[in-house]
Amino acid sequence: MSRPALLPRTAPFGDAERAHLDAALGSTTALQRAWLAGFLAGLDAAGGAATAEAPAPAAPPRAAEPLTIVFASESGNSEKLAGDVSKLARKTGFKPKVVDFADLDVAALGKEKRLIVIAATWGEGEPPARAVRAYGEIMGEGAPRLDGVEFGVLALGDTSYAEFCAIGKRLDDRFEALGAKRVLPRVDCDLDFDKPAAAWIKDALKALAPAEAAAGNVVAVDFARTAGGDEEVELSREPVVVEVIEHVNLNSSRSDKETIHLALAFEDAAPAYEPGDSLELYPENDPALVDQILKAAGLEGDSVLRQALLAERDITTLSAATVERFVKATGHEEARRLIESNEVRAWIEGRHLVDLIETYPAKLTAQHLSDITRPLPPRAYSIASSRAEVGDEAHLTIAAVRYTTHDRARTGVASVHVADRIRTGAKLKVRVKPNKHFRLPANPATDIIMVGPGTGVAPFRAFVQERRATEAPGRNWLFFGDRHFTHDFLYQLEWQEALEDGSLARIDVAFSRDQPEKIYVQDRIWEQRRELVSWLDGGAHFYVCGDAKAMAKDVRAALVRAFADVKGLDAAAAEAAVAGLERSHRYQQDVY
Repeated sequence: MSRPALLPRTAPFGDAERAHLDAALGSTTALQRAWLAGFLAGLDAAGGAATAEAPAPAAPPRAAEPLTIVFASESGNSEKLAGDVSKLARKTGFKPKVVDFADLDVAALGKEKRLIVIAATWGEGEPPARAVRAYGEIMGEGAPRLDGVEFGVLALGDTSYAEFCAIGKRLDDRFEALGAKRVLPRVDCDLDFDKPAAAWIKDALKALAPAEAAAGNVVAVDFARTAGGDEEVELSREPVVVEVIEHVNLNSSRSDKETIHLALAFEDAAPAYEPGDSLELYPENDPALVDQILKAAGLEGDSVLRQALLAERDITTLSAATVERFVKATGHEEARRLIESNEVRAWIEGRHLVDLIETYPAKLTAQHLSDITRPLPPRAYSIASSRAEVGDEAHLTIAAVRYTTHDRARTGVASVHVADRIRTGAKLKVRVKPNKHFRLPANPATDIIMVGPGTGVAPFRAFVQERRATEAPGRNWLFFGDRHFTHDFLYQLEWQEALEDGSLARIDVAFSRDQPEKIYVQDRIWEQRRELVSWLDGGAHFYVCGDAKAMAKDVRAALVRAFADVKGLDAAAAEAAVAGLERSHRYQQDVY
């Protein structure tokens, strides 16, 4: 059988030339063809094809320029953007290297020639948990000089926090203070970061490109990549629709809490989520709150606007930036004075958009409300199930958030949407949010210790399901805490069954309100410190999920104390022992 021709008849060659080229190319390897493509591109860049009268040698291929992309991420957005930078950088003549702040060798940072930093801010102006060590070294007195390093910083944050993009801002200033050259201005991104981040990435790669790159084409060929594997920058994935097949309140009717177990069924096969991943849920705002805003704005009759405020705009977040946009849109003088007096941050504390509109009445239009608000972001919840056990489903554990400030009842957008307005049979939009930094050990024989009070227990339900379904021989130890044993023991029957079938080796619980003195999971860790340190000495992995402001810090402090006491270490050595667990990825957190 004859081999089909490689070149079509429409190729700009004569029949004889086409036959010769077909014969030559037909026996080449993929590597040889890739080299030839780069060679021809270089030949054109050098001034065109050689002529018979004056043959011109092709310019030798220029090595791709090294580029280091460092990210500090808590929820995964910075890491995703770092991957996007790497993909586009490879296409534009760079040889990119992506580094997590958790793995960053700060002492060697001065050796980098070109540097892109993508940094998220966590909580009230804090670095993400995995970035704490390297961030501290960069900001400390022992930080290396960065003379000769060119850099740019992309900062991610949330304008609902006072310290918006604080970590990115501090790193930007610090790199300059250490002698590095800023090649383009920092951009500070809110939750709707897709477009500004994509634009900044392209500008950064242009600014960091060597001068000679502008004079001709640069073709970077990465032979380790498979064909078609280098896609365009992709900053989002499309959500899918799921059906609610279970909606159960896990707390008793006498509890002052409401925690919903939500089982979701996918119309097609469940996406390839893993234990440790999250599911982003696209909520709707409270219709009563939407109507209050429309009434305060004098726009009650606008049904199109009402639907937009229900499903598309963030109407609860109130930040200094929101007030500034309100003043720009309305020209309201009293609101302007609030900003100029520097009292705006204190005033917005505990308030929402409706408070602003009611306190500072102004003639508003639908466009004004669109300009003042930002897109309604999805809320991410740890997946509480393993596909190995539940098939084409995903389970979530969601605590309804209800509170009162400034004499107004407030609710969490997504949590109360689920608790009050979603029932079995309802449809929701969701999207998987991977978290490769919160994963079960690769070796199924490795023991694990899980600390998950309240809804922090959700991913550990997935961990235990996965280890049971795959018959992993490693032991599983759970620390769980909540307020009352009788009313708030989430998934109690499941944990008892897991103890009976051996998929849970032990469980230690802490119910803070069942006795005069409050007892928390960190107290149980201290009580069980000898056994816990023994497990860790044997190679166990340690996981924490839940509140970042207090619980996660207290648990870590308790573990440091445990090492100091059990092994007779001083404070510095005990801290180093726990830091070593973190650096070896045996101490992992998923906190919020």
